[in-house]
Amino acid sequence: MINDPQKILDTAEGAFACDAVRRATQLARHIQREMVTPALTKGDRSPVTVADFAVQAVVAKLLGDALPETILVGEEDAAELRTAEHAEALEQVTRFVQTMFPEVNAEAVCDWIDRGGAEPTSRFWTLDSIDGTKGFLRGEHYAVALALVVEGRVELGVLGCPHLTDGWKNEIGGPGSVILAARGQGTWSAAVSGGPWTRLSVSQRADAAEARLLRSFESGHTNTGQIGQLVETLGSRADPVLMDSQAKYSVLAAGAGDLLLRLLSAKQPDYREKIWDQAAGSLVVEEAGGRVSDLDGRALDFSHGRTLATNRGVLASNGLLHEAALAALKSIGA
Repeated sequence: MINDPQKILDTAEGAFACDAVRRATQLARHIQREMVTPALTKGDRSPVTVADFAVQAVVAKLLGDALPETILVGEEDAAELRTAEHAEALEQVTRFVQTMFPEVNAEAVCDWIDRGGAEPTSRFWTLDSIDGTKGFLRGEHYAVALALVVEGRVELGVLGCPHLTDGWKNEIGGPGSVILAARGQGTWSAAVSGGPWTRLSVSQRADAAEARLLRSFESGHTNTGQIGQLVETLGSRADPVLMDSQAKYSVLAAGAGDLLLRLLSAKQPDYREKIWDQAAGSLVVEEAGGRVSDLDGRALDFSHGRTLATNRGVLASNGLLHEAALAALKSIGA
């Protein structure tokens, strides 16, 4: 295991990914501060929509400049933005992108966004511009997640977590963290603005009764009832840690949580995770000494297009608790 994050940053891929996520996180934080207000109407998703598009445009532009031959698989496309009905949204997106690229026009912004419409190949980047929609809209946790996938395996992952300090401390409006992981080279955290890197390592907790479960506020793609059953089966007495987005993976990697699950919702039993929702975070945990699998214990396979088509749900742990969690999942029929 290499103990110097500079080795990662000295590569073209590492330098691009870290710079892109830092700049994208700063932009997302700017949009959240400006657009998410107490007066925001319930159900108004416009701030996160603007942030999603603006971040994807910026990352695509930076990728095109740094590694022009590499493709980007993103969640967004600019088809709706190009219509008259969404002219105001396009104007807002363009205005925010111009804070980083002053000369860009709306047409170019749309073209940059559409660079993320590529299909996965043997080597590609995947981006979740704003992971944690509801957290973003509450003015709380979300993440910018970028990963390099080669032959179906994540080789490099970077998370931008604007409301985590040192990769795990809950500090809304604090300095934020960029979390960097490369296969065989560990997981590292630094402030969004820069500074020294600190290595992250998972907890050494082996007693399931003491396991701290990281849970989302968002329940759309999980099964909250089964999570309760799981906690009871494990005998866990610790209060859960509630947090949106792949920021939870950073907290797990830093040892401030022990288990993280994405169970299948009874309303969506055939749901399969999108690759950008898991790629960066899974490597962050693995390189910190943890383990990530699906609910059946199989490794996540990123070689089947835009979804984890051959995997059911996700289980991430500090490694020591993984088999106990798998056994508990099996016992409750999850």
